[in-house]
Formats: sequence, structure tokens, C-alpha cells
Amino acid sequence: MKKVVIDMSVTANLSVNNRCVLLKLTPADGSVLPDCKPGQFVEMLVEGEPKAFLRRPISINYLNKEDNELWLLIQIVGAGTAKLSKVKVGDIINIIYPLGNGFTMPVEQNKKVLLVGGGVGVAPLLMLGDELKKAGHNPIFLLGARTKEDLLLLDKFQSVSTTYVTTEDASEGEKGFVTQHSVLQKESFDFIYCCGPGPMMKAVAGYATKVGIECEVSLENKMACGIGACLCCVENTTKGNVCVCKEGPVFNIKTLQW
Repeated sequence: MKKVVIDMSVTANLSVNNRCVLLKLTPADGSVLPDCKPGQFVEMLVEGEPKAFLRRPISINYLNKEDNELWLLIQIVGAGTAKLSKVKVGDIINIIYPLGNGFTMPVEQNKKVLLVGGGVGVAPLLMLGDELKKAGHNPIFLLGARTKEDLLLLDKFQSVSTTYVTTEDASEGEKGFVTQHSVLQKESFDFIYCCGPGPMMKAVAGYATKVGIECEVSLENKMACGIGACLCCVENTTKGNVCVCKEGPVFNIKTLQW
């Protein structure tokens, strides 16, 4: 897909919890948003913050074609994301978009697919689940968090398809980690997609390998440039060291040296 550098106008800045916001953006010039694939990301310019010289990579949460809006779920982890979390409706943000390679859609029809997310890693799975459902598949979400308050956009996932939850303190859903949820023992799946903390993705990859299910994961390596120039996000694969921002961020687990 062709990459564009585009000024986006903020149409909404919604608080999700005390560490995350959902930004909704539309092209400032009124043009139609370029298409993108689930799993791709943007690089956002942070203006007015001297500690944020580089752009910030953010997963695409959803592409609302009806309202011509791009949704970005942002977790505050430093000066750059803190600045982005405070933008107001009408503010302009420059982004490069869409970047990277997204998830692979199943070739055969009517597949039962498990989408596993943890923390802010749930972000790209909303659009993926929606696209899978529109394509005639049966997506099932399995979302994990430390507490009920850490579950992000749960109502939006539930509006797309069946959603299971785990929390470490049992404040919502089943207690434990996603790989301990009973749905993994009760049901079988044709494909697994996953995004979240590294240990969680490795655990899900181990489960998928054990039961013989194809699995793709979206890595969250630091991606400063988004085009494979700075070498900040190198990952060791069966093809050697590759830049996650260019060759990924989505990889089949068979290609990763885990």
C-alpha cells in the first residue's frame, strides 16, 4: 500500500482509563482516508515537546469508513504519548500512514479464529475482528489484563463478536492469564492472532505450536522511523535479522527465533 504523509484533524479525544486515550482523526483537507490493513500502524509527529524528537509508532485501532475516521488507542508511557494524549478537537497531527505489513486473512471461508490481546496490545485486534466477521469468518476475542480497569474498549470488542476475558485479580472474567482461560480447553480454532506483551505472545505461540494451530503475532519492538532505516526494531528470524517496522510488525510464529 502507498504510504502518505498527511495532516489529520482531531475529531475526538476520549479517555479510556487513567493511562489510555482513544483519538479519532480525519484528514484535515477533507479527503477520503487511504485504506489500510488490520495490523498496520502510523508514525505520529509530536509537536511542542522537546523530549519527543522522533515520531511515535501507534497501532491502527480501527478505520471507520462511514465517518472517514482513523482510530488510534494511545497508552501514556512517556513525554511523547503524554503530549498526544492532551490534544483537543480541531488540533492538527501529522502522521505517516499506513506502515508495515498487517495480518494475513484466512484464504478459506468460514474459519473459527481466536484473537488474543493483552493490555494496549488489544488495539489492532478490533479492526481485525471486524474485518474477519465481514469476510464470513467467526472471530472470538480473548482479552487479558491485570485488573478490570485495565481492560481497554471491552464494549467495542463485545459489539463485534463473542469476547472472553481474564484478569490477574479476578475482577473481571476468569482469573489468570489468557493461556489459562477455559475456552482453550473447551473449543478448537483454525487460526490464532495475537498482540500484547512479549511473554504473553510467547506463551500463546507455545500453545499454538503445541496444538498445531497456525498463529500470527504483532510485535511491539521500538520503531523510531517506521521504514527500516534506523535499525531500532531488529528481530531475529529464520531469514536473519529483519526490521519489524518494515517486514512486520506481524509475523507468523514459525519465522521467529523464539
